Amino acid sequence: MTKPPTRIQKRNRAAILTAGLDVFSKFGFRGSTLDQIAAAAGLSKPNLLYYFPSKDAIYTALLERLLETWLAPLQQMRQDGDPVQEILDYARRKLEMSRDYPRESRLFANEIVQGAPHIADNLSGELRALVDEKAAIVREWSEAGLIADVDPHHLIFSIWALTQHYADFDVQIRAVLGTDDPFVGAAPFIDHVMRSVLRA
Repeated sequence: MTKPPTRIQKRNRAAILTAGLDVFSKFGFRGSTLDQIAAAAGLSKPNLLYYFPSKDAIYTALLERLLETWLAPLQQMRQDGDPVQEILDYARRKLEMSRDYPRESRLFANEIVQGAPHIADNLSGELRALVDEKAAIVREWSEAGLIADVDPHHLIFSIWALTQHYADFDVQIRAVLGTDDPFVGAAPFIDHVMRSVLRA
């Protein structure tokens, strides 16, 4: 029987994942090294390799954990709720995730831009199944006249684009707005856009 990890082992593993997130989100997978991650984690490279056998293993562990986090806001959409409010709440949760998890958002975006070599199966499996499930609910609302006649998949894609932009391109937004907070005014604007799109 495998012994449970000690407190130190849990702490070191968490430190490696946190450091990996920071390094990968800045430099991408190809531009990152185990030496950089070990230094950021405050560990020696041999110590890091005790927990993860390769850079790829750290990156994959981060993406798998991230995908679970990324799916949570959509999983919360309820069929028995008010259709407009459920969609607005989903958009709000996605915007909050971009605000609270910018490094994770950039890591995910980098993976997708590279063709999703590490999580392609997850995208066509777990992610697709969930999006199809929620798209079917949105389609029912649309067919019942509760919201406008919108393509449910493209509605979800639009929410992703509207919200994750604030994390993935925050440097650009800060420069254009001349502010340290790229999210100023974002929530009411996205709410307005979604209400306009959903108006039956």
